[in-house]
Parts: sequence; structure tokens; C-alpha cells
Amino acid sequence: MRHAIILHNPVNSSSKEDELDVLNQAIFIETALDQLGYSYQRTVFDLNTNNLINLIKDSGAAVVFNLVETINESGQLSFVAPAMLELFKVPFTGSAAPAIFTTTDKIVCKTILSSNKIDTPLWAKFPEEINAEKYYIVKPISEDGSVGIDDALVVPGKEITGIPKGYFAEEYIHGREFNISIIGGKNGCQILSPAEMCFSNEYYETKPRILGYKAKWDETSPEYQNTTRSFRFKDDDAGLIAELKEIAGKCWKIFGLRGYARVDIRVDADNIPKVIEINANPCIAPDSGFVAACTETGMTNTEIIKRIIEDARQYEAGI
Repeated sequence: MRHAIILHNPVNSSSKEDELDVLNQAIFIETALDQLGYSYQRTVFDLNTNNLINLIKDSGAAVVFNLVETINESGQLSFVAPAMLELFKVPFTGSAAPAIFTTTDKIVCKTILSSNKIDTPLWAKFPEEINAEKYYIVKPISEDGSVGIDDALVVPGKEITGIPKGYFAEEYIHGREFNISIIGGKNGCQILSPAEMCFSNEYYETKPRILGYKAKWDETSPEYQNTTRSFRFKDDDAGLIAELKEIAGKCWKIFGLRGYARVDIRVDADNIPKVIEINANPCIAPDSGFVAACTETGMTNTEIIKRIIEDARQYEAGI
């Protein structure tokens, strides 16, 4: 029987919702692996690389699912896990270390986007770079899952006198937000149906329209309850949807993404799409945006995991 390892960051009873969600992802993968005839085990990522690599190799695993999103509760070093797996020639799912690094560091990511003529909101690392006439959202440089994001971080540029260490200021686009998921496989990547994150007009009338931490993780919060995902669009959105998919495909190629990914885009008042984030290894829990997009396209949960494994094997073979 083929064997798989599900590698994830350590969690405990005091871990926050965004970190505990890795256990939901593990269950989702295990259920599909049962259907695909794999045995499996969960392994916590450990910076003691010799022990970890020996454990993986001794297991005879055909593939490792890389779910390591944080190290020491920080996303800054998330590229270490795929770097280690590549170094020791262990087949693993998702993007390689360079893609994880360049997309996790938001400033590096935006610099690469701009150099490739892909629109992204203005950004600043230092107060003197701020445009006083615009609004900004002050965001962590190297965190995903809306960690550290709330309404208080959306401020007028003229009020920004300092930017905390580990943060940067990004122009706030008060417009529509879309998530475009991509999945790899033996036949190349497939850009899935874009989803729009819809903000309730009544609740968000006087609030910033952002997917903050509460909107993503706190099911009891009004932010969560007034933010919905939709795959239904008007006919006159057809051109915009095609453009969003084209941009997502370019990001896949430019950043060397593989396995599965998600590109988040804001559309401004002039209907210009601007990439706000690229997630090279997005959440694959049952209620995640990525899984929802796969389901919308017609894939079963088992097919999703099969495609991700096929992509990992293809990469290992150097195809």
C-alpha cells in the first residue's frame, strides 16, 4: 500500500483558529487518501531536520503533504519546510521554497508583480513613501490568513506617522474582491471559477470592506456573518472574469507556482483588477475558498487530492 505523510506545524489547545485549521485540512486529506488506497500518518514539522528526514524516509512515503504554514507561530519562515524537503529529495505537494518565499513576503511579491506589469495597489514601507491623499491598510509583511488584520488598520495616509516593524502600508481599494484558485495536475494547471467575496451593503456601509481576521475565522462575529462567497455573476461581468483568470494564470507562471494556489484581487472604481495577495499553499479545509472553487468546477474531494498528488509526482519526475 502506498504511504503518505501529512506534515504540519505544531498546534495545541492555546493555538488560534487560523492555526488549528490545519487539523481540518489533515482530516480532509486523510478522507481522500482512504478512497485512493493510501495509508498515512501525521507528522509535526521539527527544525531538527535530521530526525524529521529520517522519519520521512524510513516511512517509505510516496508523497508528503506540506501543510506547514508557520514556524514558531510566524509565517516568515514557512519556506523552510519545502526547502528542506527539496534538499533531501522528498516528493511533496504544493509550491517549492522560492515560490513560498516570494509570495509570503508581501513586499517582494508586489515588487515582482510590478516588474511584470501586473497591477497591484500602491505600497509603502516607510512613512515618507505615503500618499497623504489616499487611504491605506497597514498589514503584516509575512502573514497569511488575515492574521493581524482588523478595521483599525485602515487609516488615511495623512495620519500615518510610523509603520510598525514587520508591517507595511498598502493602498486601500474600496472595491470588489475576488479569489481565483488554481490547481495543478498531470495535464498542467487549471484556473478554476473565480469567487467574489461579497460584503453586506447594510453592515459594511460605514466600515472598511476587508477580509479581516474575524471575517475569516470567528463564525459568531457580524463580520463573518455579513461576508459571503459567490460564484454567480451578471453577464456584463464576463470580460472582467476572463481578465481575472488571465491574471491568475500569469501569476502561476511568473512565481513558478505548482500544486495549488489562490490569487486574491481587488477591482477598483475604474474596474481595474489589482493583485493584493498570492497564496502559494492556500488552505484546503472543507470550507476553504480553494475547495469551494474546485467543487464549483465539478471536482469531488477525492479528485482534488488526486490532482495534487499527480502534480507532486510530475514535479518529482522533472516533467
